[in-house]
Order: sequence, then structure tokens, then C-alpha cells
Amino acid sequence: MHLIQVDSVQRWMEDLKLMTDCECMCILQSKPISIEKDEQNELILSSQYSTCDNLQLLLKRAWIISTELTRIAQKLEKNRWQRVHSMTVRVNCHVRSMINEYNIFTRNSSEEMHQFEKLLIDKCSEFTAFTERCIQTEDEQILKSMKSCINETLTTVAQYFGQLIELVLTHKAQNLLRQIELSDNVYITESAISSLFSLTQEGAHLCRIIAKEGGVVALFKICRQDCFRCLYPQTLRTLASICCVEEGMHQLEKVDGILCLADILTDSTHSEATRAEAAAVIAQITSPHLTFTQHLSSFLENMEEIVTALVKLCQEASSGEVFLLASAALANITFFDTVACEMLLQLNAMKILLAACSDKQIVDTPYSRDQVVTILANMSVLDQCASEIIQGNGVQLLLEMLFERSSSGNSAEVAACERVQQKSAVTLARLSRDPEVADAAVKLRCIPRLIKLCRSPTERNNSDSVLVACLAALRRLAVMSPDGLEDSDFQQLVKPRLVDSFLLCTNMEESFV
Repeated sequence: MHLIQVDSVQRWMEDLKLMTDCECMCILQSKPISIEKDEQNELILSSQYSTCDNLQLLLKRAWIISTELTRIAQKLEKNRWQRVHSMTVRVNCHVRSMINEYNIFTRNSSEEMHQFEKLLIDKCSEFTAFTERCIQTEDEQILKSMKSCINETLTTVAQYFGQLIELVLTHKAQNLLRQIELSDNVYITESAISSLFSLTQEGAHLCRIIAKEGGVVALFKICRQDCFRCLYPQTLRTLASICCVEEGMHQLEKVDGILCLADILTDSTHSEATRAEAAAVIAQITSPHLTFTQHLSSFLENMEEIVTALVKLCQEASSGEVFLLASAALANITFFDTVACEMLLQLNAMKILLAACSDKQIVDTPYSRDQVVTILANMSVLDQCASEIIQGNGVQLLLEMLFERSSSGNSAEVAACERVQQKSAVTLARLSRDPEVADAAVKLRCIPRLIKLCRSPTERNNSDSVLVACLAALRRLAVMSPDGLEDSDFQQLVKPRLVDSFLLCTNMEESFV
């Protein structure tokens, strides 16, 4: 969406390209010549769009209308009647244009949709008439009595508008899913799945609509037909998006989706891209951030096959993206139960992951290292992990991760770097209960780095979670090797209660000026 700052006449000329079936005088009323303080902030919809992007145009128009309705409510609170009226007329124009545009590129609209269109247009006209009467009177009592009516009408307009958009998006999802279910043509199906994926990128609400309309069922049906093998990666990517919502998970459970994913992952005749996208779906449905876990019972039944396939995918990954997807799925699985960690130990996963980290073409971002160190941290609760770490030069890797810094300054990357630092410190703390690991950590000079992270907020990007993890690791190493710390470090970072050391470190750069 283009937010353009232009004068009123130029704005009117621009909007004329989009306005249809609107009276010229109405448009002129919505673009007053006089410029108020906030006039330059009005939202303009660019006319540059292609015919294949009709849905995007509709969503942009809907966003503008929604934003304008919010602003009308704000102006109404301040009794800015002239602005309320001009904005109401503009909303009226946008609503009519949106309905017109939608009817042009949509066939077979439902009767229910036509009813809502009429209700919305009638209510917008009524809204405009109300606000016009307000600007024609200066009587405070009349304006005060009309304000509640206008508020009520505004609420009704917003309600009808929301219901109409819901119907439009549902209708679009239904059409795409009908194409996917009925067509045996690869190109038509590919186009429909691509459009469906675009819909999922518009947010969780659209994913819920698609799930409720049977999207997960239709897509898994594609994944069970050999004639559509070339579409599997795209189909699985769309499934991963839909399964971010609870409705998607319920559908996945009903169609034995996890069994289908396990079959794809364990079938070596599938392309690496297909198996990587299946791993992405596994990563999505096993996310520890999800609050709904009903689907996990069937996952546990297939866990051994899935974990084995994911470890193999990590080992054979030809690119950083494939490794990231497979390792993310493994990282999420390790949060379930120590059984998953024991499986990984038996599959030599520790050795495979440590070896992968030495290949900068495969583990090439903080995001990948975040997944690896998550797996190491969760596996480190097992006593047998210590020897694996020593053999794979894992302590050296953990030390390197304590130096993780963002090269771009991107907020997501910075957050990933913080997680890497925190989890590497947690892993060190857990593994240092083994004297051999603690001795290796001391020899590699992990203690000075931990002290630096505790004392220098900039080194840890002011992260409290990194500080706590580093203090815990430092205290564990100090028990195993008390000679590695200077007296001041011991007195401030080890001897006091953890909370006191934490407060001391967080206040080190605080200014009281």
C-alpha cells in the first residue's frame, strides 16, 4: 500500500481511477480544498495493480476502510464534525468501489453476500446523511443528541463491513479448494495451491477460514496422489502455514496427517525439497509455543520414524535452508520428552550436528545455530551426552556460540543471537557437572568469556536471560575449578545469591544523573 502525501485535487484525481458508481459531488465533498492539520496523513490506494492481483486489491481496500472507520470514531470523540462528514463520504465511496470491484472479478456470488452488500451500502448512505445534517447545525444540544445515533450507526457499518469481508474471503477460499479437489490438471491445481498459499500469508484469521472450509483435508489428499508429486513441496508449505492455527491442527488429526508426513519423510524416493517441507510442517505442529496439543498423541506413535528421518535429513542436507528446517523440527521434538533425546543419542545425532556446525555452508546463520544449541541443551540432561560432547569437540563449539553476534543488526537476528548465547551457557552449566567437560571448558578459557558476558551488558545485548544463564554456568565451573576466577569475580559473581549477582550486573552501566 502506498501512503502518499499530496494535495486535495491531486488526491481526487488519483482516487477517480478507482472510484466507480460514485457521484462526483460526493467525491468532491470528501476532498475539501482547505487543508487541516492532519489532512496530509490521509490514506490513498495506489491505482497501479494488475488484474491477477484482485484479492490483494480487495484486502488493501478493506484495510483502508477499516482504518478510516477507526479514524472516524476518533474524530467523533473530538466533535470534529466537518472531518467526520468528509471521512464518512470517503468511506462510502471506498465501500461502493470495493463491492463493484469484487463483483467485476467474481462470478456466482451468493445471495447472502448480495444481501450484506445492500445492507452495507444502505447503512453507509444513512451514515453519510446523518453526518451531513450535523455540519448544517451549530446547536450543541442537537449535535449531542445526534452523536449517540452516529456512534450506533458507525458500529453497525463496521459490523456489516466485517461480515461482508468474512463472506468474501470464505467464498474465495471455497473456490480455490473446489479447484484443488475437482481438478486433475497439474497446472490448474498448482495455480490454486499457489493462490491458497498467498491467502495464508494474510494472517491467522484467513488460515482459520481455510481450515474450516476443509483446506487441510484437500491438501493432504494431494499429498497422497503420486500424479501430483511435483506439487508436494508447494502443498506442504501451504499446510505448514495453515497449521499455525488450532483449527488446522484439528483437521490434521482427523485425516491422519502425521502418518502421511512420516511416510513422506521416510520415503527416500521423494526429493530433498519435499522432505524438507514435510520437516517444516513437523516443526510447525510441534512448536513449544502452541497452547493446543491434542494432535501430539498420534505424533508420539510415529515419533521414532520421524526422528530417524529428520536426523538423516540433517546429515545429508545440501543447503542451509534444508538443515534449518530439519533441525528446527528436531529441536521442537526434544522439548516433548527425554525419550526423544535418548533416541537422538542412539542415532548419533550429537556427532552429526557437531560435524554440521563445522560446515559454514550448511550451518550458515544464527537461526541454524539456535536450533543446534537447543537440541544440545535439551540433550545435555542425559549423563551420556558428556562423552559425546568431548569426542565431537563440542565444548569448543559452545565457547564459539558464546561469542555469537549479529552482523546485520536485524531485530530477529539479534534475538536469535541472544538465544544462542543463552542456550550455549545453559548447556555448559548442565554438562559441567561432568569433571571432564568442566576441565575442558576451563582449559578453553570459557570462564573469562562468561565473566565478560556478565559484566558487559553490550556483549549480551542487555539480555537478562543471557546474564542468568552465564551466572549459572560460571557458578558451576567455579565449583569444579575455583582457581580459574580472580577474587573480585568470585566475591561479586559467585559467592552472593544468584539474585544479588544478577542485580549487581544489571546495574553496572546504570546512570543516576
